Amino acid sequence: MAAYFTLEIYTPYQLFFSETVEMIVLAIADGEIGILAGHDRFTAPVRCCVAKIKDRGGAWKPLFLADGIIEVKHHKSVILAGTAEWPEEIDYDRVMTSKRDAEEILKTKTFRFETDALKQKLNRASMRLKALEAAGLKH
Repeated sequence: MAAYFTLEIYTPYQLFFSETVEMIVLAIADGEIGILAGHDRFTAPVRCCVAKIKDRGGAWKPLFLADGIIEVKHHKSVILAGTAEWPEEIDYDRVMTSKRDAEEILKTKTFRFETDALKQKLNRASMRLKALEAAGLKH
């Protein structure tokens, strides 16, 4: 029988998600991690990624998470994210425009201070596209 824990995801604007779940898989600074109920306590930075939540019914739900932090306790995990979006909330045309713009500008920039923000923008766009694909909403 599966064990469950409370998962809360906050953005700067709202409580984005709060439910009892079986598992979450997401990217932290050291790589990808899966968290189940009873996981050892830790706090870690969350990288921009497509996270996957396994609900109480066993279904997986993908979501886009921008950089943030996760605090894991035995029966509760809290994520503070810069952005969190369900795939159906992602505007495909806007993401593609953002991706193309970043790629074009990166071709002409050479200094690190010019390219770091563009690389982050490109990574966010790529992760949003992966979230759409994971949800079967690929255009």
